[in-house]
Amino acid sequence: MKAIISDIHGNLEALRAVLDDIDGLGVKEIICLGDVIGYGPDPKECLDIIQSVTNLNILGNHEEAVLYGIPPNFTPRAKKALEWTRKIVLEDETESPELRESRRKFMMSFKVQTRIEGVTYVHGSPRGPTREYVLPRDAQDKKKMKAIFDCLEDFCFCGHTHTPGIFNYEGFTHPSDMFDLYMLGSDEKVLINVGSVGQPRDGDPRACFVTFDGDTVVWRRVEYNIEPVVEKIYAVPELDNFLADRLREGR
Repeated sequence: MKAIISDIHGNLEALRAVLDDIDGLGVKEIICLGDVIGYGPDPKECLDIIQSVTNLNILGNHEEAVLYGIPPNFTPRAKKALEWTRKIVLEDETESPELRESRRKFMMSFKVQTRIEGVTYVHGSPRGPTREYVLPRDAQDKKKMKAIFDCLEDFCFCGHTHTPGIFNYEGFTHPSDMFDLYMLGSDEKVLINVGSVGQPRDGDPRACFVTFDGDTVVWRRVEYNIEPVVEKIYAVPELDNFLADRLREGR
């Protein structure tokens, strides 16, 4: 059994709640699909915890932007948050150069994508591992979905959109329509979004992740105290208040 988490986005309270839930399940293997940082007020703390608990880390577009430069398609709000995140994570002169460099090296060790025991792990999609969004509405775009599934051998876990669910040839299904459980078939292609720990966007503010035993995917939702995160975001001028307000509504 393994736990697969994604899109923590500097939300320390959500991460701690999810890790407590994982520990309570007795799960020892944790895979993170990227975007540990960005948007949230505690990027350093989240990175340091992830470094100590995960077995595999996938590169998210926010780690990529902090390490290699912010792409032009980021919104002004996201760009401003990332510039602040880079300063906090990599340029904080109150910390030792060795500590800052260790964080940089840790993020640089994140894999763009990987395949283990017949399962692919990416941040975005098998066609665009770091940056491509596959949204629920894309299930109606047959050309896009065909191109994505042509790059997929069978099963693939992803994050990036903060919206949990599965994509297969029949379309998109949210976990709430599957009793939060999906059994993998032997001869199918399926893209499985694990949802977001730190910034859900499916109308449910609870942190989201999955467990996976090789056959069955189970989505889990975990309540946490959102208000301290909201207050910390409000206290950082570079982080737009919208990034805090959306947490209350899971949007």
